[in-house]
Amino acid sequence: MRVDNKNIAFVGFMASGKSSVSKELSLALDKEMVSSDDLIVEKEGRSIKDIFERSGEEYFRKLEVDVIQEVSKKENVIIDCGGGVVMNPVNVENLKKNGVLVYLSISPELVYARIKGTKDRPLLNVEDPVAKIKELLEHRRPFYEKADFIIKVDNKVIGEVCQEILELLNYE
Repeated sequence: MRVDNKNIAFVGFMASGKSSVSKELSLALDKEMVSSDDLIVEKEGRSIKDIFERSGEEYFRKLEVDVIQEVSKKENVIIDCGGGVVMNPVNVENLKKNGVLVYLSISPELVYARIKGTKDRPLLNVEDPVAKIKELLEHRRPFYEKADFIIKVDNKVIGEVCQEILELLNYE
């Protein structure tokens, strides 16, 4: 499946490598890259952590729907989606209208290894972050798996993940 003029949207849990893979792939394919989270931060003039703390997750998710709707209308871009984007079927529908969804699948252990010590992950600022990661991953998995392609990222470097995507999308 070659996607010359279609968007390639990355979904997956936090720390799965969506941003890194999106950046690398945008360079490899010479396509513009957009981040739904970055666009939300830009529109609001405040961090995601601040949005969650002051306005709540529900408010953030409404912003996310607007941004995904806007970004989905673009053509030939790489979209780095926030981790919870797939929880709203409207987002998935919009992303698939003019693009393909690639789910970067990650183990809870690797998520924790990548994010431990950071405080900018609002959903994980809890007493037992590993249990919360497992709970959220389990809850979101069926939504993530609605993607067109699933790539397991554990034990792979960014270049290997990008190569696998290029092969799947017939760029090689």
